[in-house]
Amino acid sequence: MSNTLIHSKKQSSDRWLTSAWQALCKLDPRIQIRNPVMFCVYVGSILCSIICVQTLSDNHGQSPGFVIGITIWLWFTVLFANFAEAIAEGHGKAQAASLRQSRTTVMARKIDHGEHEIPATDLQIGDIVLAKAGDVIPVDGEVIEGVASVDESAITGESAPVVRESGGDRNAVTGGTRVISDWLMIRVTALPGHSFLDRMIAMVEGAQRQKTPNEIALAILLAALTLIFLLVVACLLPYSIYSVEASGQGKVITLAVLIALFVCLAPTTIGALLSAIGIAGMSRLSRANVVAMSGRAVEAAGDVDVLLLDKTGTITLGNRQATAFHPAEGITEQMLAEIVHLASMADETAEGRSIAILAKTRFGLRGIEFATHQPEFVPFSARSRMSGVSVDGHEIRKGASSAIEGFVQNLGGCVPESVKETVHVISRSGGTPLVVCRDDKILGVVELRDIIKGGIKERFAELRQMGIRTMMITGDNPLTAAAIAAESGVDDFLAEATPEAKLALIRKYQADGRLVAMTGDGTNDAPALAQADVAVAMNSGTHAAKEAGNMVDLDSNPTKLIEIVNIGKQLLMTRGALTTFSIANDVAKYFAILPAAFATTYPALKDLDFMQLASPTSAILSAVIFNALIIIALIPLALRGVTYKPVGAMQLLRTNLLVYGLGGLLVPFVGIKAIDLCLMAIGWA
Repeated sequence: MSNTLIHSKKQSSDRWLTSAWQALCKLDPRIQIRNPVMFCVYVGSILCSIICVQTLSDNHGQSPGFVIGITIWLWFTVLFANFAEAIAEGHGKAQAASLRQSRTTVMARKIDHGEHEIPATDLQIGDIVLAKAGDVIPVDGEVIEGVASVDESAITGESAPVVRESGGDRNAVTGGTRVISDWLMIRVTALPGHSFLDRMIAMVEGAQRQKTPNEIALAILLAALTLIFLLVVACLLPYSIYSVEASGQGKVITLAVLIALFVCLAPTTIGALLSAIGIAGMSRLSRANVVAMSGRAVEAAGDVDVLLLDKTGTITLGNRQATAFHPAEGITEQMLAEIVHLASMADETAEGRSIAILAKTRFGLRGIEFATHQPEFVPFSARSRMSGVSVDGHEIRKGASSAIEGFVQNLGGCVPESVKETVHVISRSGGTPLVVCRDDKILGVVELRDIIKGGIKERFAELRQMGIRTMMITGDNPLTAAAIAAESGVDDFLAEATPEAKLALIRKYQADGRLVAMTGDGTNDAPALAQADVAVAMNSGTHAAKEAGNMVDLDSNPTKLIEIVNIGKQLLMTRGALTTFSIANDVAKYFAILPAAFATTYPALKDLDFMQLASPTSAILSAVIFNALIIIALIPLALRGVTYKPVGAMQLLRTNLLVYGLGGLLVPFVGIKAIDLCLMAIGWA
C-alpha cells in the first residue's frame, strides 16, 4: 500500500514539474499570440523588463524595487496562465502515452489466395485478415466471419473480455486489441495510422482540440475588452501630462504604472483560464471513458434537451431472452422445457442459448447424448421463421406463431385456442411468443423478453429532472414498443422505425430549435447519428456507427450520456462562473490602482481608497500580485469544474451571481489588503 502511495506521489510530482517546464516553453511568442489577452500581458512584461534595466542604470525618479517587483509579478502572471493550460493538458498527455504503448507494430495474417503474413502497415482498406487466439488485431475492421472473445482493456481499461461476431451490431474491432479465444475473419476498414486508436490519442492529447463556438465568442469578447482597456490606458499618459501641467501639482504617471494598471483592469483572470477550462472539460470526458471527436459536441451536450435512444443494446441488453415456459393443456412445464431444450441444443443464437439456460436453471436439464439417436438439426432461417430437430421419427419445431401454425396445419393438426390466447397475452405485454410443436401437436409457448438494463429507469428520471426529453427508437411493433417504453420509463417512443424515420424525427426536433442527442450502435443508426447534435456511438457497435458519431463511449454504456450532459453543463457553468468572477474582481482593482496613480494630481481621489492601503507603490504592487495569485488559486476550480445541479436556469443564474459575482467583488478587497499588510511587514511598502 505504501509503495502505491509513494508511486502516486512521484507521478503527481513529476506531472507538476513537467507542467512547470511546459509553462516556460509556452513563453514562445508564437504560442502566446494565440491568446490575445495574455499576449498583451506578455508584451507588457517585456516592456517592463526593458524599463527595469533602464531604471537600474538611471532611475529617473522611479524606485528600482517597485519596477522590479512589477516586472517579476507580470511575468508570474504569464507563467501562471501557461501553467494552468499545461496542467490541464497533463492528464490527456498521460492517457495518450498509455494508449500509445498499446499500439504496437504487428504482423497481419492476410487472406489472399491463401494465408500469408505481412506487416500491418502494408494493409489496405478492404483487405481480409485472420486473427487467431493470442493475436493482436492489426487494424480497425469489421468481423465478416467467426465469433471470438476480445480483450479491449488497452482501450477501455476494463479487464473483462467482450464478444465480437459477424453480423449484427457487435462486429466492429479495434486495432491494438487482442483475440483471447477462437478466431475472427476481419475486413479492414481503416488504414494504419488513421485508426480509431490513433484518433483517440490525438484527441486526448489535445493536439486536435478545436475551440467551440461559445469559447470563440467569449475569446472575441475578451479581446474586445482588452483592446478597449488598452486604448483607455494609452490615453491616460497624455491626460496625466496635461493634468500635472494644468494643476501644477502631482507627478506624471509612469509607464510601469500604466502597464500594471492595464494588466489589472484587463480580463486577465478568465483570459488565463479560458483554454484550461476547455481542455479540462475534454479531460473529464476522457476520464469517463468517452472520446469526443470535437469540442463542439462537448459544449452542445450541455444544452441538449432531447435524447433519442436506440432500444436494442441501449435500453435493453441487446438480445431477447427466454423468461418463462407456458405449456399447452395436457403438457407439463417440465415436459415442454425438455422438448424445447432438445430443439435448442444446436441453436447458437442468443435466444436459443437463453432457452437452454432457462431449462437448466428451472429443471436442471443438461445436454443429451445423441450417439444412438442420430438427430438432424434444422437451423433457423428467415424464410421458414422456425428451427428445430428431427429425431427418432419426430419433427420438433419452435418459431413464430404463424409459422408453427402453418407447419402443424400441413400435418393435419391445429392450434388450441388456449395457446392462441397465451400468444396474444405475451405479445400485448411486449414479449415475443415462441410456439413449440412436436409433429402435428402444439406443446406450448416459450416467452422471450427484452431485458431492461438495471437502473435505467432511475437514470431516465434524472434526465427528466434536467429538462431532457427521452424517446426510445425501435423497429418493434407499437404494442411491444409501448410495453418496453412503460417499463423503462422513457417519455415517448417511435415504433417500427426505419433509418429514414429516425433521420426525419431528428430533423423535425432541430427545426423546432432543439438540440438533439442520440446514442446508437448499429449500422442502421449511422444516418441519425450523423444528423444529431450530440451523437454517442457505442464502442461495441459497428464501424459505421462510430464513424458517424462525434463521441464514442468506450464502455458501451448508453446511460453514460447522463455523465456527458453533466460534463457539458459543467463546462458551460465553469466558463460562465469564472467570467463573472473575473469581471467582478476588476472593480476592487479600480479602487486600489486609480487612487494610487492619480491621487497626487487629484487629492479628492484619496476618498476612493476604501482599503486604506499603505502607499501608492504598495497599492499598485498589491493589485498586481493579487492579479497573478488569483489565477493559481482558481486553477483547481477550472480543472475540477463547477458542480452542476439539476435546477432551473433562473436559480442557476441567481446562484452564479451570488457566489461568483458577489464573491468576485469582495475577495479582491480582502486579498489586496492582506498583500498590502504583508508588504508593510517586510518593509516593501
